[in-house]
Amino acid sequence: MVTLKNYRNDVKPDWCPGCGDFSVLAGINKAVVGLGIEPHNLVISAGIGCSGKISGYTRAYGVQGLHGRSLPVAQGIKLANKDLTVVAMGGDGDGYAIGLNHAIHAMRRNINITYVVMDNQLYALTKSQASPRSDLGFVTTTTLDGSLDTPISPMKIALSADVTFVAQAFTGNMKQLVNILEQAIAHEGFSLVNVFSPCHTYNYKNTPKWFKENLTELDSLENYDYTNKYEAYRILDEYNDLVTGIIYKNDNKKAFEQNLSENEGFKSISKQDISFDEKIFTILCDEFR
Repeated sequence: MVTLKNYRNDVKPDWCPGCGDFSVLAGINKAVVGLGIEPHNLVISAGIGCSGKISGYTRAYGVQGLHGRSLPVAQGIKLANKDLTVVAMGGDGDGYAIGLNHAIHAMRRNINITYVVMDNQLYALTKSQASPRSDLGFVTTTTLDGSLDTPISPMKIALSADVTFVAQAFTGNMKQLVNILEQAIAHEGFSLVNVFSPCHTYNYKNTPKWFKENLTELDSLENYDYTNKYEAYRILDEYNDLVTGIIYKNDNKKAFEQNLSENEGFKSISKQDISFDEKIFTILCDEFR
């Protein structure tokens, strides 16, 4: 039986004290243990930034790729071996700026992977620059007079890309975070989990206290139906995206791999016979003599 001990390694995270990413790391470990996923069946594909380090802090297969490119890597891994559980992870700068185009297409394809974005609403590793999630008027080293840009809504973008699972969580509520991550990973299709992960060093506005005072749990709303996409849009508008819980879920759309499996010519690479064929090898050699 898999336990949290199976996922612990000897690498000590070098995040700042109090960083929300510690909670995301703990949440992922608890979620995969709760689902009974063995470390050798889990792959974490990470981007660049504070959040990108997470792939090295747990005992599973980990890949840290180029900035904003965790999703292409994750999709390739899943299509090569559909039996693996694949989780892509990154920050709001990594995922919603240079990497946003990959997210949109992964959502519409509905590839069966989970994308966890640690949203601290700025670029933290490079010491505070405005990200696509920074609030209007937010002061950073690149916006000395305050950001002039309106922050994007990754949840609304996900809905418009026909995502089949989108949720939002907060690192200050571990029980809810783990529950959401478990449901996201278990979902058959693409799942986006945006996690408010406060930066104690550079984000002077969006603090844990601020989130506790301003977030609304969707479970507290009477008769909220997360299978209704129009209701999801309405709630996001009404609460200015400051909600936590499952925002939308659709179990009726096939995962991308299922459509591929129906194609006679497609086989997962991990299932293909790649043994040496002397006859084919000889033919190839003869062609190039």
